[in-house]
Amino acid sequence: MPKAVSVSKFMEIVKTNSSKWVHDSFPNKDKFGWQDGYGAFSVSKSAEDTIIRYIRNQQERHRKESFQEEFVEFLNKHGVEYDKNYIWK
Repeated sequence: MPKAVSVSKFMEIVKTNSSKWVHDSFPNKDKFGWQDGYGAFSVSKSAEDTIIRYIRNQQERHRKESFQEEFVEFLNKHGVEYDKNYIWK
């Protein structure tokens, strides 16, 4: 992500373009839409290799735990506050 672009603007672009792609690629698909919120986390350049390995192993990891479980664990590990009543709405 370019340094000159805010996280909110970047996510607006991602959501807009990916929604258009889904609608163009799957015209018979009813009601695709993004949730209102998003999670964004910065990563140090020095941790890049570790993050790449983590992402490459996600498919295997998600056989053992859901994305939702992984995400909440990530939030807890890094001290990110959230409201469990609203996180998946």
